[in-house]
Amino acid sequence: MTWIFITILAYFLFSVVFLVDKYLLTSSIPNPKVYVFYVGALGTLAILLVPFTGFYFPENKEILLGILSGFSFICGLFWFFKGLSIYEASRVAPAVGGLIPLFIFILIFIASKGQATLSLPHTLAFLLLVSGSIVIISERNKFINLKSLKISALSAFLLSLSFVFLKYLFLAAPFWTGFILKSLGGTLAALCFFIIFPEIKEVILKPKEKSSKKTGVIFLANQSVGAGASILQNWAVSLAPLAYIAFINALQGIQYVFLLIFAAFFSFKFPRLLKEEISKAVIIQKIAAILLIGAGLALLAIKQNV
Repeated sequence: MTWIFITILAYFLFSVVFLVDKYLLTSSIPNPKVYVFYVGALGTLAILLVPFTGFYFPENKEILLGILSGFSFICGLFWFFKGLSIYEASRVAPAVGGLIPLFIFILIFIASKGQATLSLPHTLAFLLLVSGSIVIISERNKFINLKSLKISALSAFLLSLSFVFLKYLFLAAPFWTGFILKSLGGTLAALCFFIIFPEIKEVILKPKEKSSKKTGVIFLANQSVGAGASILQNWAVSLAPLAYIAFINALQGIQYVFLLIFAAFFSFKFPRLLKEEISKAVIIQKIAAILLIGAGLALLAIKQNV
């Protein structure tokens, strides 16, 4: 059960990070390439953990798993933000949120040659959690189209690969060694972005003096919270049994419950900062989603001996 509580705490922190990300992406750092570059580049700071964590370089296979995990995570994040910049979040976010746990479930099943399976109650719990996540972030009369589905599926697949690579790394290496290797993989991806996309060089080498300091402080503070959330999420990945890795993403609906609470609070107290549509239909939809997520959590806890 420990990994479930760690996952919930991670998604609470991610909900805070999401709110600040939304602010930065719509104001100071509107280019997804630039934003993802910063996220990946900050992975370099993981080197500072080396003297304190007993880090060592494992076999070449484990090093490759770590690099691939970090690289695919940054690439998946880029396509997610790319989708958000082109299409409405109400079309992209539910698709990505619903596809990631399904992709992970399929990839784990294939990689384990069918040995990593779920019990019937936990399979139902998985479906309820995924359904709740999709319902809580969907908007009425807004359906995903083929073009947005392609970007959403690509993002979800790359992010799923990252989690699968990471879990197999944790099966062979200690937590901090795996976490640092994944972070360095993200840094490698950021370096590739810097080389390939000239607009990143322009922003980095010629920053706007007016907002650069303020944006930098907000970004670094937010990424510090994000780093803590990421450590907790990766810790949950290392603790969860192989068959249950998909649950870590299926539990993402809890993040949107936290976001809903924050949105309601800010809409009421600080409507100028954040205005959330709160109608009878929206309330019914959100309550239905929360009930689905709650039912999924209850079933997941049944006979949970891991």
